[in-house]
Amino acid sequence: MALSPSNCWYVYLLECQRGTYVGITNNIARRYRAHCTGKGARYTRANPPVALLGAQPFADRASASRAEYQLKQQTPSQKRRWAMGWPYSLEVD
Repeated sequence: MALSPSNCWYVYLLECQRGTYVGITNNIARRYRAHCTGKGARYTRANPPVALLGAQPFADRASASRAEYQLKQQTPSQKRRWAMGWPYSLEVD
């Protein structure tokens, strides 16, 4: 089954003012706006995002959560290398 944007979950990596942030969502644009406006995770409220580095699609939330956990165990440089394999272009209103 092909993944369509309307039925998949994403693991995403943000470059923030002081570090990186890994999260999951089923709507990248909405979640990125939440992070940018101070309505996202506690970390991004204190360290606002500078850029979305990458996002990888998954078929379901459970798969995305497992991948998120694995990515969070990596060093920042390893996370950035991962993101190079999953570039994501985001149209922000």
